[in-house]
Amino acid sequence: QQKSSSLPSVSRNAKMAADLGELLVPFMPTIRVPKTGDRVYKSECAFSFDSPESEGGLYVCMNKFLGFGREHVERHYRKTGQSVYMHLKRHVKEKTTGAAGGAIPRRRNGKVFLDLELNRDFNGEDYEYEDEAKLVIFPDHFEIPLPNIEELPALVSELVLCVSVHVGGETSGGSLASGQAGLLIKKKKKVNCWLDDFCFCVFAVSGWKCQKCEMRENLWLNLTDGSVLCGKWFFDGSGGNGHALEHYRETSYPLAVKLDTITPDGADVYSFEEEEAVLDPHMSEHLSHFGIDMLQMQRRTENGHHTDNNPRPRVSEWEVIQESGMKLKAVFGSGYTGIKNLGNSCYLSTVLQVLFSIPDFQRMYVGNLQRIFDYSPLDPTQDFATQMAKLGHGLLSGQYSKPPMKSELIEQVMKEEHKHQQRGISPRMLKALVSRGHPEFSSNRQQDAHEFFLHLINLVERNSAGSENPSDSFRFLVEERVQCCQSRRVRYAQRVDYCIQLPAPIEAATNREELLAYEAKRKEAEENTRAPPEPVRARIPFTACLQAFTEPENVPDFWSSALQAKSAGVKTSRFASFPEYLVMQIKKFTFGVDWVPKKLDLAIDVPDFLDLSRLRATGLQAGEEELPDLMPPIVLPEDTRGMTTWLRAPEIDEGAVMQLAEMGFPLEACRKAVYYTGNMGPEMAFNWIIAHMEEPGKAAIPHRACDSPMGATPLDNLPPEESIAILTSMGFPRNHSIRALKATNNNLERALDWIFTHPEEEESDGLSDMADTEPNDNAFSNMNSHSDSTLSPDRETSGPRVKDGPGRYELFAIISHMGASTMSGHYVCHIKKEGRWVIYNDHKVCLSERPPKDLGYIYFYRRLSSS
Repeated sequence: QQKSSSLPSVSRNAKMAADLGELLVPFMPTIRVPKTGDRVYKSECAFSFDSPESEGGLYVCMNKFLGFGREHVERHYRKTGQSVYMHLKRHVKEKTTGAAGGAIPRRRNGKVFLDLELNRDFNGEDYEYEDEAKLVIFPDHFEIPLPNIEELPALVSELVLCVSVHVGGETSGGSLASGQAGLLIKKKKKVNCWLDDFCFCVFAVSGWKCQKCEMRENLWLNLTDGSVLCGKWFFDGSGGNGHALEHYRETSYPLAVKLDTITPDGADVYSFEEEEAVLDPHMSEHLSHFGIDMLQMQRRTENGHHTDNNPRPRVSEWEVIQESGMKLKAVFGSGYTGIKNLGNSCYLSTVLQVLFSIPDFQRMYVGNLQRIFDYSPLDPTQDFATQMAKLGHGLLSGQYSKPPMKSELIEQVMKEEHKHQQRGISPRMLKALVSRGHPEFSSNRQQDAHEFFLHLINLVERNSAGSENPSDSFRFLVEERVQCCQSRRVRYAQRVDYCIQLPAPIEAATNREELLAYEAKRKEAEENTRAPPEPVRARIPFTACLQAFTEPENVPDFWSSALQAKSAGVKTSRFASFPEYLVMQIKKFTFGVDWVPKKLDLAIDVPDFLDLSRLRATGLQAGEEELPDLMPPIVLPEDTRGMTTWLRAPEIDEGAVMQLAEMGFPLEACRKAVYYTGNMGPEMAFNWIIAHMEEPGKAAIPHRACDSPMGATPLDNLPPEESIAILTSMGFPRNHSIRALKATNNNLERALDWIFTHPEEEESDGLSDMADTEPNDNAFSNMNSHSDSTLSPDRETSGPRVKDGPGRYELFAIISHMGASTMSGHYVCHIKKEGRWVIYNDHKVCLSERPPKDLGYIYFYRRLSSS
């Protein structure tokens, strides 16, 4: 045996085999074979983005099967004492001119990495690669080259084989897709196998309609025989009679593409056989057989009508937001690293790019990198701080964003290739961790970037106990003033928020006449089954959005404690504090009269500089009289009066709840709908949801006790005893139930969700109530405030931490969405760095020539200094 610095080539004599066996004997108790369910991380380091293709390769622990780069394997050895690792190294090189190539990079050594995914986007005809593996024993770095399986002990031989062929280790659902709309690739059944009976036919590419019922919406093109059929009815309101599914059952042709999702960047492909989305790697080629050119599809409307007959077609938002057609200069280095698209993961990438452009997040996770890594748990892949630090370092170090060498540039010019693009980093581990247990973010479907931002901030809160909390920069206090219109008395309350949601009043559009003319032409074209006119984008002044945001709103079902009866009430909201970084979402998504979610096509002249000082809260004014602090009485049924004053858990028809939930409505909303319609069935509950869809969270199921005829409630620190009793009757510990109710302002349903997302063992971790509350995602209209909603900002001991200051801001980041719905499309972000705007489009990072400030979805402002 020799150390790695001078290890000779493998000896082939019999004595070598005996020496290898003797060398491994002391370490045999620490070596184990991976069992079913074990995750083998052989594609990426747990602390960095090193892979087998990196210069130092990747070391896989032979006990926990975690992967480590050369800079981090020593730390794991010192922490665990684990000595035996498998070192994986992949050598990739470009083929010489004229060399024969196959459909994928040619592998010279196929015995070791049988299922190792490529970490870069290779052109199969230009590259080949060679795999190398060896066992390394620490601390002396003794190396045993592989594969010499016959010379190793039986256990080690079995382990080497298991690790070599282990499938699906760290991936959280499928291979990396290079396109913006990449979807899930099934490991065993490939699209090409499904399309063996591909039918080469051409059909009209305008005026699409179902071949069986002549519907013109929710249409699917079968990729085998070209049938255009309607889908089934989904929770998002997409209408259909299920003819596409019936066709699959008759023909067994499983693949179909949704016609209104086809763009130059991809399309939504569904497998009826697998009952989930899949990736067609040759989508453009397959669609061309039916006469569909993907590059032209952004000029078609959702029902498939072509609009090229307009002599001056409107530039689509896809082209404007991505700055298509412009010669954008690629940038490299620290802070200019792209993020690979894992398949509909752009919502995550854009949020992370913006967060790590903020000094507080840089300081928390990158500034404390070594401390976080040194104190990470034995499985760093499951530690939030470690994975955030890993991704932050990957974005800010510049290690994964290096400009091309001069020789590479000359070679590209000679070959007339496109400009060099960085590879970017893959957020697979972080995505798997932050989305674990979440029904939406754990899927491979497109998600709402705003919802993910709030979800991530909640995780930051919960994992920042006892240390700096970077989300403090976003937190602010909202003062809500509710006034009884009859008694004129008022009530003031405060709550925490992280984002303001600005309405977009279409009626305030400056081109309203043009919009009305377009709507008339559209209806006329629809009645006469003609192609619709070119859409007109509403242009709304930002001042109109801000005015709509600050206007008083009616409080439905307002109960006046002064009158002891229901009355008319109005609510206004103001800033009790201004955050250091202001997040502003434009409410672009709404529901039509047919309950179909749609995106409003509008442009808003969002300013570079913003002054909200006039929206500062003033508190109780002289001459104002406060409403009595009383709760409305709860009317109990006749057969329960006199039996008890404690409120029992309401009886709800769970069958009706599940029917609504299957349509895609949130479970809490379903339960409320069934409760408030008196268990009259799912149809009544469905109508209730539609009637209250603009009032999220305003109607909570009653859960408080009536201690007196007037409904007065003592303002003590303990939640109502009946609420505690309901939770403890379900088997939850009393202390945990009290903590959950405090964290959710005594909302029974939210407390139940809180318990499931905060295991009991977390009670001793010292988290404050504030760190456990979820960010409010209902802007200034949510009546279910948090546990600290009545706290004043000057209560340093128990109040939320806020960084109050002047209300003057400068725009520094924009997240833009392209597509008809948050459930589809693509996200791109623009960030202002070093005085210039930069576009982050997945792994591509370039200087922006024309940032789309008027088409943004989420805007980020930083506070201007008082000077």
